[in-house]
Amino acid sequence: TLHCTAVTSLPSCFCKSIKLRHCNVFAVDGDPHFLIEVPQKKDHLCFNINLNPGVMLNLVKDPDAGITVNGQLVGKKKVRNNAQIQKTYIGKLGIVNTQMDLKIEITTEKITLQNGRKTATFTWLDTITLQQEGLTMEINREKNLVLSFGDDATFIVVLHRVLYTLDSCKVSEHTHGLLGQFFQHIDFEVFDIRPGSDPKKPHAIMIVKNNKLTVTRISEKDYGKDPSHGTIVPCWFIHNNGTGLIDGAHTDYIVSNLFSTPFIN
Repeated sequence: TLHCTAVTSLPSCFCKSIKLRHCNVFAVDGDPHFLIEVPQKKDHLCFNINLNPGVMLNLVKDPDAGITVNGQLVGKKKVRNNAQIQKTYIGKLGIVNTQMDLKIEITTEKITLQNGRKTATFTWLDTITLQQEGLTMEINREKNLVLSFGDDATFIVVLHRVLYTLDSCKVSEHTHGLLGQFFQHIDFEVFDIRPGSDPKKPHAIMIVKNNKLTVTRISEKDYGKDPSHGTIVPCWFIHNNGTGLIDGAHTDYIVSNLFSTPFIN
């Protein structure tokens, strides 16, 4: 799985986390589970996206910087015959910078950098720092990848068995996408906390984006600080593929290929 973090960041993949003041942190785990840190509330929001293996989702798009991050869902190992939904996770990332004519494909096995007509391939066994005009790429052996686009954005992907995380800061106010929309400030209120069928998972009412939602308190693992074991963090789970929390429907974020640029196409 890739784990990413950004200074303008996604299950198994990138390098050292770069934490910026007032930046949100995002994680994607199996299903995939999306974990959003909301520093202003000292809390986390989380939701699942349930789609079939092979589907590609736009995670971040910043039209001002010409940067796009997409992720492809892959299926977990064979599931039981009676399972109704196959478990998935984001097994591949595609990062595009149209201003630099760059495409970067990241999987749990390798990193492929395409700069115009030139292509270079690296593995997670490498320890390198690559610098060229406007781009710095650092691979830390079997740990993470740091990708910096000048003053625009820095993405961090942490290599982990089934997880991706993302931080972001230096992005424009026009940034969107399944995760990119949360790079800007998000406010919510929670009240009417009450017991659920599971005493460890209380229910509550949340007001967010002028929507009134029923949410559930659960725990997720954040691998940002501890890529090996993760840190348990509580979060408010938004049901039905994040309905009411994300803009539009979750299917609105489906793209045709790993390097689709929704703000151009």
